[in-house]
Amino acid sequence: MANSVNFQKAVDLINQSSSILLAAHTKPDGDACGCLVAMSEVLTGLGKEAKLLLLSPLPRWYEFLFAEKVPIFGQDINLQQLTDGKLGDFNLIMIIDTDSFSQLPQFDKFLKKTDASILVIDHHETGDRLGAVELVDKTAAATGLIIFDFLKFAGWPVTEKVAQALFVAIAADTGWFQFPNTGSRVFRSCAELIEAGVNPTLYYHKLFQNFSPQRLRLMAAMLNTLELHFNGRFATQYLLQRDFQQTGATYEDTENLINECQRISTVEIAVLFVELADGRIKCSLRSSGDIDICKIAEKFDGGGHKSAAGAYLPGPLEDAKHLIQAEVEKQLKTRQ
Repeated sequence: MANSVNFQKAVDLINQSSSILLAAHTKPDGDACGCLVAMSEVLTGLGKEAKLLLLSPLPRWYEFLFAEKVPIFGQDINLQQLTDGKLGDFNLIMIIDTDSFSQLPQFDKFLKKTDASILVIDHHETGDRLGAVELVDKTAAATGLIIFDFLKFAGWPVTEKVAQALFVAIAADTGWFQFPNTGSRVFRSCAELIEAGVNPTLYYHKLFQNFSPQRLRLMAAMLNTLELHFNGRFATQYLLQRDFQQTGATYEDTENLINECQRISTVEIAVLFVELADGRIKCSLRSSGDIDICKIAEKFDGGGHKSAAGAYLPGPLEDAKHLIQAEVEKQLKTRQ
């Protein structure tokens, strides 16, 4: 767990740095996006040169957080250009919302050769200990909570924009305060952020009432594949490449769709299988009870949290479904 000793090490590292690159995991979610914006605002306020880099395209519904377009690694700048200093010459690299090389495809090659110090801020169960300094708290519902505590420790201003970004981070990673990770720490922190100027109704609309027609059609296609197993305790859904082609939706439109089948009262574990363009199957897992699905994801070199995890499996779809269902069955048998 992140403590005052590590917080002070992080403060010292930032104070010693003049140019800082911030990046998060591929397929950035609300926690990653909110934390990137919050830390960028704080660092700029401290007089640092702060640059953001995304490892994959930004979901449309998080665009409102960013004042300007953020370069995308692999599209706007490649590994050689980054190594040559096209984006800047950095003293410090901050890795947000992950501590795993597997979540930093291709960017991990840059990290392994850079001379810059690395600071990690993360809350996931799995990690490779990438940073010289690490603020890792596996008990935190969101990385946004760690950053909020860090800013208070450092005595750095939490402006209205910083508060808004951190509120989005926390709200997104708790499913608007409905996931099992929602506890008193979440509500206490969010109360402080609201007092700093956050309008919860506005951000609920931006986060959860902002579907495009394409995303809604994709959700309809997914719901049509719903299957229940083990007396309704296990729910599976899937999306194929043809579903994206027929609906006009993108991969980013799949975020949080897995939560829909958890509305079924009997469901303890839910999995959404998404066929990727390269033939792999992305498996997103959710647990609404005490079952630790991170253990399932880790069997396939994935990771995450006890109640939310993911992994990539080779295709075809049916093979991936059988592999995951076999592991789920083992978990459910322990809770007969």
